Amino acid sequence: MRSSIIRLFAVTAFAFALLSCGANRPIQGIIITGQNNHNWPVSHQALKMTLENSGLFSLEVAVSPAAGEDMTAFNVDFSKYKLVVLDYNGDSWPKAMNDAFLDFVRGGGGVVVYHAADNSFPNWKEYNDIIALGGWEGRTEKSGPYLYWKDGGLVSDASAGVSGSHGFRHEFVLDARNTTHPITKGLPEHWKHGTDELYDRMRGPGNVKDLLYTAYSSPEKRGSGREEPLIFTVEYGKGRIFHIMLGHCGDTLEDNPAMQCAGFQTLLLRGAEWCATGKVTQKVPADFPTEEEASFRKDYRE
Repeated sequence: MRSSIIRLFAVTAFAFALLSCGANRPIQGIIITGQNNHNWPVSHQALKMTLENSGLFSLEVAVSPAAGEDMTAFNVDFSKYKLVVLDYNGDSWPKAMNDAFLDFVRGGGGVVVYHAADNSFPNWKEYNDIIALGGWEGRTEKSGPYLYWKDGGLVSDASAGVSGSHGFRHEFVLDARNTTHPITKGLPEHWKHGTDELYDRMRGPGNVKDLLYTAYSSPEKRGSGREEPLIFTVEYGKGRIFHIMLGHCGDTLEDNPAMQCAGFQTLLLRGAEWCATGKVTQKVPADFPTEEEASFRKDYRE
């Protein structure tokens, strides 16, 4: 009898150990890159380093054929992942990959839309529903209204005009519009971001679920003169989407202030975890920027 109890205890302890190991397993994800009007050979490395250095993620990288080359064989088995990070702005994917991506998102997959990924695929309706707001690549008022913050709420503006622009790169302050969401809970209401492009005049379906941060696009910097939505979430099917317009990539990993900004890295990490799991377990880091001063993680780790 005693030996049976001991064996039962040992089996139970082993089972709990397995469950514990599984609970600590990094979130499996993939970065899609390879074509971009931005410096993707550096940006995808910075994204991968930031996410993996946290210990929360393990990421593969899918590099597309070069622009104009045959895309037929480019495909991703999305069923292997809980998280997709989009660092892509280029030629259309094959239909099979489009369909697989939509199945992934509709089925509950997490997606991070990073910077110029919101320039992609202006004529793919479902993709534009996933990103909510996009710019450039021939988008017009036919693509949807402008969306910006004014008088305490989001304004949907259907007037004609360009889609997507930004002024001079500069440091600017992010203003919180939701301080209770798991991604932003505990973070400052205002913080200064490292030198970056401030996207403005973005258009699209405008189906933003949770607006997290905006920033003022100053006319003095050739901006729109509006408070622009830069970080927000979107729902599509059962999927969770985190859209962050920050993070214009520098020339090298060492000279990359927008992506080395501790604020950018923190929001990327928290947004990615929320996309993949629906919650955020990370503590507010001690090096998060203040309203007066940006801070940086040169080695892409806290």
